[in-house]
Formats: sequence, structure tokens, C-alpha cells
Amino acid sequence: MDEKQHTFISKASLASPYFPTWCPGCGNFGVWTAFKNALTELQLPEEDVVIVYGVGCSGNMADFNRVYGFHALHGRAIANAVAIKMSNHRLKVIVVAGDGDTYGEGLNHFISACRGNHDITILVHDNQVYGLTTGQAAPTTEHGQKTKSTPTGAPEQAINPLGLGLTADATFLARGFSGDIRHLTQLIKAAIQHEGLSLVDMFQPCFTFNHHNTYAYFKERIYDLEKEGHNPTDKFSAWKKTHELNRLPIGIFYQEEGRVPMHKNFPQLDKGPLVNQSIAQINLSPILSKLS
Repeated sequence: MDEKQHTFISKASLASPYFPTWCPGCGNFGVWTAFKNALTELQLPEEDVVIVYGVGCSGNMADFNRVYGFHALHGRAIANAVAIKMSNHRLKVIVVAGDGDTYGEGLNHFISACRGNHDITILVHDNQVYGLTTGQAAPTTEHGQKTKSTPTGAPEQAINPLGLGLTADATFLARGFSGDIRHLTQLIKAAIQHEGLSLVDMFQPCFTFNHHNTYAYFKERIYDLEKEGHNPTDKFSAWKKTHELNRLPIGIFYQEEGRVPMHKNFPQLDKGPLVNQSIAQINLSPILSKLS
């Protein structure tokens, strides 16, 4: 029997008839380009990749990539991604969502996925506002920043996504910048190749509704962790780096190899993905009799 012929993702195969509707200058364009670069350079088979999109400007990317995907409800992208991975663990499952989607409505799912070390990749467009709904304060909005919903300044401290991921025992945590496409491409590739929960939080300026966290703001503050000799296996060092506010590190903060991902804890999956297993011979009578 001939080996299965794969169709590998390429820039041509990703092409969609729909062009992005994002505002001119939006950081989403840089993320979109880096993401397409990563998928193409990794030479992944089309049939082995599924992307789960959240709701928001980032979620609109569902229309702009020709790839297997699922458009989830607001805050529920990670929950759907976990279900897809457990149903068919041979797939590469990638979440594309926003900071409000992931760290607001979906925060409980984010923390649970980190704790379980589910083998999914989470790419978060972090523009520090709710951009699609015209600029309200988000979980990542800086304390004191004036927005449409906080005209006298945001009263809460901004959430620390990488710090939360670290304390919830995620095994890969990174941060990128949409203004550095080549660097972001490499981070996304590393995240997808990692076995276990991987997060790439991406600074993505909202050109229209966030006039504080601009391209100039980030370019004055960001620096490359790798170039400054950071050791991504040092959890305590990574923790300190997540709290730097005046200088903003980008790169891999923490990476732990060898921890068993969630789906490998279930011997039922040793036979293969659940979607390939027949339920015809399963007898639920003994279990049901205990409940009657």
C-alpha cells in the first residue's frame, strides 16, 4: 500500500479570498504574517493542523487563513482546543485569541490548561484594550490608563499573563512583538514544536484605540532575553523577568522539557485517537446499574 500523501501548508495553500478588515497600521498584520511564516516553515501537513479562534479582532483571522479551524465563543477558545486535542491527539492544535478573550472571559480555562499541560499552543494578540468593541479597558490595560470605559484611569492593576502561566505550571512561556516579524516567527515555531502547553503573548499595538502602547512605546522598551543571556530553564529568573515593567523582555521566558502532556496520562489513547476508536463494543450496563 502506498504511503499516505500529505499536502503541506504553504503560503499559497493558506491564501484566502478575503483580505483582513483590520485598521491600517494594526499590529494584527504583523502577527498574521509571522503566523503564516511559522506554519509554512514548519512544513506541517494540512490535515494535521486545526486552529481555534476566539472572538475579537484577532478572531477575525478565521476568515483570512485557509486552514482547518473552529471559531469559538468569546472566552471559550481554549476549552474547545482542549476538547479537540483530547479527541484527536495526533493534531497540532493552535489557539488564536485576544488578551480580553484569554485573560478576561477565558481566564479560568487558561489556568486550567496550564495546570493540565495540555499539548496546545496559545497565541494571544495582546493590544491591552478591547479593540473590536472600540477601546474599553482590558485585563492587560495598565493601571491609570484612560480608556472609553475608564475615563478617569483604569483602577485595577494590569494582569501578568506570563506570571500567571508560570505559577500555573505551563511548560512554555514566551512573549513577542508584532513589530519584529522574524523574531515572532521563530517564537511561534518553537511554541508549536513544544510538547505541552505553550503560550506566546504578543504585544500587538492597537493603532486606533490605544494611543499609549504604540509601536514607539514598545521599541523604546523591549529587549531580547536571549541576547542578554537569560536561561529559560531557570524558573525563578523567569518569574522575575515577568515583573519587569520599565524594560519589556521578549523571547522565551521559560521552557520545561519532558513533562508528560495531559493526553499521555490516559492509557485509553494508547490504541490511537478517540475519533478512530469504535464504541460499538463498549458495554455501559455495569456502570449504569450502579446509578439506577
